[in-house]
Amino acid sequence: MTQHAGTTPPPPVDALIVVDVQSAFVTGDGAVPAAARLVDRTADLIARARRDGALVVHLQNDGPPGSEDEPHTPGWELHHPVEPGPRELVIRKPHDDGFEETPLGGVLADAGVRALAVCGVMSEMCVQATARTALARGYRVVVPHDAHATQDVPAAPGISEVVPAATVSRVAAYALGSDAEVTVRAADVAFTAPAAG
Repeated sequence: MTQHAGTTPPPPVDALIVVDVQSAFVTGDGAVPAAARLVDRTADLIARARRDGALVVHLQNDGPPGSEDEPHTPGWELHHPVEPGPRELVIRKPHDDGFEETPLGGVLADAGVRALAVCGVMSEMCVQATARTALARGYRVVVPHDAHATQDVPAAPGISEVVPAATVSRVAAYALGSDAEVTVRAADVAFTAPAAG
């Protein structure tokens, strides 16, 4: 894992990818554990990214019919208000990976993005898949440890007891490998405008 000494903040990133922070996942009975903390961290990241001119991309998952995030249902709605413009947009996605069958890759390239932070839900699915593809495409990737979350993994007889959500999130980030920055706090992520901005 790439780590930064406590006194040395990591270099700024020029894009923020907010993954699936949708009502079904952060409110009500289906909310991830510690949803209030996640919402607080992601709101702060969005506000600071806007202030400093970074590109903000809200990914919105289109779940299958009958799912909690089925398009145009209350659970599908984005939790954070969006300020649409040249540096903030929503990209709907049909798969875990925010790059697969979406314009995300082109949007980042057109903006001249070189480094990005990824936050949101779920740690071991959409957050990890999107961060992994960003790494494969040569971006510097920061996954702030306190700004992504998931659900507990249920117990499976003969396999394991319940795996707590916090453990799942940590392992998901660690599994990204040594090129991802996964020990950074959300509060320590700095932003700057992308090169083409």
